[in-house]
Amino acid sequence: MPALLTEAIVCAVRPHGEHGAIARLMTPDNGLTAGYVRGGRSRRIRPVLSPANLVQAEFRARTETQLAGLTVELIHSRAPLLSEPLPAAAIDWTCAFTAAALPEENGYPAVYQALSGVLAAIEAAPAARGWATALVRYELLVLTELGFGLDLSACVASGATQELVYVSPKSAAAVSRRAAEGYETRLLPLPSFLSTADPADWSAILDGFRLTGHFLERNILTDRRADVLAARERLIDRLKRAVA
Repeated sequence: MPALLTEAIVCAVRPHGEHGAIARLMTPDNGLTAGYVRGGRSRRIRPVLSPANLVQAEFRARTETQLAGLTVELIHSRAPLLSEPLPAAAIDWTCAFTAAALPEENGYPAVYQALSGVLAAIEAAPAARGWATALVRYELLVLTELGFGLDLSACVASGATQELVYVSPKSAAAVSRRAAEGYETRLLPLPSFLSTADPADWSAILDGFRLTGHFLERNILTDRRADVLAARERLIDRLKRAVA
């Protein structure tokens, strides 16, 4: 990879060696990109590498196959949100999911913009109602960008475009109320906020997470990548407690 200077969102960091760290950042044009940060575990740099922070990143590598060296400067910190349980859980899941799901150095500009928007929404409205629907839509977007998108345009059984209230867990396509008669328990509820401009109540939001979670677990977060699902479970549990 040639030298790259770009804004980026910190998604994941792990220790490397005695003092360094390997950081995985989401960039606008190059997608998820990893680099070695010398002194990344130091008191000065560690806060900069907090998940969800916006940084100025410079990647430099001598060869295409070498892990790039990475230097970072803080542009905007979201670290204060990590002291609030619900926003912290949302950030933990969103960043870990992005780092686990996306292949490295593949450009996903729409994902970068959506990730930036979700994090900004969490920051602007720590109350979950302000960002939960955006996070459901973000999960759907990642599914689509990776080739596992849901078809919510028409009923897979009849072709109807009205009263689409379920999704087939097998085909990932919408099912109308009439076509679903007798099979409701085998289908996933389709919350109306994903196919219309309807506002979302908490029941619909949790249905949205149930819907996306099924396809994330089936198609993307498999094998060793399934470890990040624990962060999603913590978020869903906290959302349910907040609703209660």
